Amino acid sequence: MSELNLLPKTFSPAEAEQKWYAYWLANDFFAAKPNTEKIPYTVVIPPPNVTGVLHMGHMLNNTIQDVLIRRKRMQGFECCWVPGTDHASIATEAKVVALLKEKGIEKKSLTREAFLEHAWDWKEKYGGIILEQLKKLGCSADWARTRFTMEPKLTDAVIKVFVDLYNKGHIYRGIRMVNWDPAGRTALSDEEVLHKEAQSKLYYINYPLTDGSGHITIATTRPETIMADSAVAVNPNDTRYTHLVGKKCTIPLLGREIPIIADSYVSFDFGTGCLKVTPAHDINDYELGVRHRLPVIDILADDGTLNEKAVLYVGQDRFAVRKQIVKDLAAAGFLEKEEDTKSNLGYSERTGAVIEPKLSLQWFLKMEDLSKPALEAVMSDEIQLHPARFKNLYRVWMENVRDWCISRQLWWGQQIPAFYLPNGAFVVAETAEKALVLAQAENPDYTLADLKQDDDVLDTWFSSWLWPISVFDGFENPENEDIKYFYPTDDLVTAPEILFFWVARMIIAGYEYRGERPFKNVYLTGIVRDKQGRKMSKSLGNSPDPLDLIAKYGADGVRTGMLFSSPAGNDLPFDEKLCEQGRNFSNKIWNAFRLIQGWQVDDALPAANHSAVRWFEARLNASLTEIEEHFEKFRISDALLTMYKLIWDDFCAWYLEMVKPAFGQSADSFTYNATRDFFEKLMLIAHPYMPFITEEIWQNLRQRKDGDSICVAARPVAEGTQNEAMLKQAELAFEAVAQIRNLRNGMGMSPKNALSLYIKTADAAAWADWTETMSKLANLESISFAELPGANTRSFALKADTFFIPVAAPAGADAEKELAEIEKELEYTRGFLDSVNKKLANEKFTANAKPEVLERERAKLADAESKIKTLESALANLKA
Repeated sequence: MSELNLLPKTFSPAEAEQKWYAYWLANDFFAAKPNTEKIPYTVVIPPPNVTGVLHMGHMLNNTIQDVLIRRKRMQGFECCWVPGTDHASIATEAKVVALLKEKGIEKKSLTREAFLEHAWDWKEKYGGIILEQLKKLGCSADWARTRFTMEPKLTDAVIKVFVDLYNKGHIYRGIRMVNWDPAGRTALSDEEVLHKEAQSKLYYINYPLTDGSGHITIATTRPETIMADSAVAVNPNDTRYTHLVGKKCTIPLLGREIPIIADSYVSFDFGTGCLKVTPAHDINDYELGVRHRLPVIDILADDGTLNEKAVLYVGQDRFAVRKQIVKDLAAAGFLEKEEDTKSNLGYSERTGAVIEPKLSLQWFLKMEDLSKPALEAVMSDEIQLHPARFKNLYRVWMENVRDWCISRQLWWGQQIPAFYLPNGAFVVAETAEKALVLAQAENPDYTLADLKQDDDVLDTWFSSWLWPISVFDGFENPENEDIKYFYPTDDLVTAPEILFFWVARMIIAGYEYRGERPFKNVYLTGIVRDKQGRKMSKSLGNSPDPLDLIAKYGADGVRTGMLFSSPAGNDLPFDEKLCEQGRNFSNKIWNAFRLIQGWQVDDALPAANHSAVRWFEARLNASLTEIEEHFEKFRISDALLTMYKLIWDDFCAWYLEMVKPAFGQSADSFTYNATRDFFEKLMLIAHPYMPFITEEIWQNLRQRKDGDSICVAARPVAEGTQNEAMLKQAELAFEAVAQIRNLRNGMGMSPKNALSLYIKTADAAAWADWTETMSKLANLESISFAELPGANTRSFALKADTFFIPVAAPAGADAEKELAEIEKELEYTRGFLDSVNKKLANEKFTANAKPEVLERERAKLADAESKIKTLESALANLKA
């Protein structure tokens, strides 16, 4: 009995998404627990910032993770996808400070404890938004396992690791030149600085010589820092200035005397060849200053304004000072000229502020020794990067790794467990009570009141580098059931820009604290860009709201749209039309479902369509093999495209057309059951990419028990041997049908008029299984294996076979136009043949090409030669 009337004409994504996600959660399909009867498969989410909302990068990354998890779940693995969020020290503190300002509250007016109360309130209100949004996307994470990098257990882990590394001699405290973010008022690691080329000015400033004999001219892009100058340096081999070395000059406007020194670091070519040396505000100047024992004068306050040491412009912003000092230098006669130039500036990844090099007392982690096992793990492929081209980039970074500045001048984060004593010394311990024990070893009279904990917090990455271990409480109890079963994890999906921020550091932590790799594979996604190639961002206004896309195209449409053109490591040029294509794919699947469900079935009819069924079974198995090969090589988009072609082209466009009953007729039970079985397998294959529509169809395709779900159903595997000969013959048959349809269109013939087909072939038996199908698809009244003599025929060739169709040109047919089209195609084919011949005549190409490539080129050659003969014959017939 037909069920067509029970099905809506169109699929409703919103209704299905809400219904089935609630069903999955209610049945705990995403929950994972140690199970000795199953192989574990573990993925930990790159924890999004609690400040964040879903953006296109999250969409891409989490869709890929969900595809991997759903596939493995269907393959029978115990799948554990751990979700969570990152406390994002800089970004969150900035959000809270801004919110407090709106209420008229300044951070400096609050105690640390009061500020943290506001921060925790903000986190509880907004911090979980992004995880709820991921559910809209269909993400099948084990939500009961959700972790937060500042929750008590994970904070305890961070503190324990800090103390351990300090006691091992890997952590130290010292004054170093750091990247300073004046907006966030904190130090940043090198990896948190984005370098961009920017337009700027080069200012030529005259420094008067103290002996009154003239001046020396320097060129600088940062005139606001001249008050921090300690010297002017020239190259010792620069004969223009050797007579000035040892003399002194005065800083313009300020009048302070500084020496003129010689150092080989100075370039002859930049500016005038004279360098103002500002040790407090440039890393190279700092090193030069150390060599010459120059004073270090830090004129910048933490917020980017000038402090009292500047003497001039105190309290003014650095960029406002730049504008003013240029005017003042010009007015006083010290500014010789200015030129346009380009500078490579560093920007804070978190706040966007221009970075200031700044000497600061910070905590550092020595990286050289710790990084060696992590370097070897990737170089030996114990951990594999996908795509592998990132391996060399990883090697270069790890071989030149710098000590990691791990302290941040913030309140939101894990407070550094260093406790200062009245005598200026400090001790490091997990708690104040443990610190007191250490302090009393020096002075038994010390009390807790004598200890003052370091005000700084640890870099956010210092918590997330422990993520694969800490989410399973591996620091609290290194032998607990979860960590022993789910660790090491399997696949990590993340963005290339945090390969060093996070991935490399997690590998370091894995070997340091578990003695093994934290994951087996790292899949590096690309960046989602707009049509102009710009990275999508809300600040540019070029990024659509992912939730709006889901509402418009459905989660399945957006998921497939994102992955249609997203190969690993390559950027995704996003176009909303991709989501439209994804929605159209959903509609195509739904219409195929309605078609099959609407068939009338007659059990008394003899089994038909054997060749079609056998062909699609072979096609299904071949595609399954190809899809799984793509997955094993992390070609997630390629696997999708293979699945897309299997469903849209092979199943919908060809198979259903081959087997669907004529209007008003019934299907035989053999064909119907085979078709429904095929369609069910297709839904199982598509499910990781399109979880909602596949669940909807799977539930309605057969009678299911309550608690059944496609997401825990067995994923199909390729069965039996693949009949390559049949598949190739089917391709020829379909190509023949396409050629006949094109001929009809070109001749202006109605598809309702049946035609006769004559096939000239040396192997008529090969076509035996396809005559019925070709007759149905191309509306042929007969197929004969004899060459048709005489005129008024049209012909075409496929491989070694030639096809003839007797036709009478309909009234008004334009023979001249048809003649011109054949001549044009003949010219093109001859040109194509010439290009293939040249390629095969190239000895370098034939010597280096793989055998399968050569085989393809030779096949192209044979096809082109055959096609030319056919076209020439067609021309002759038309001219007869």
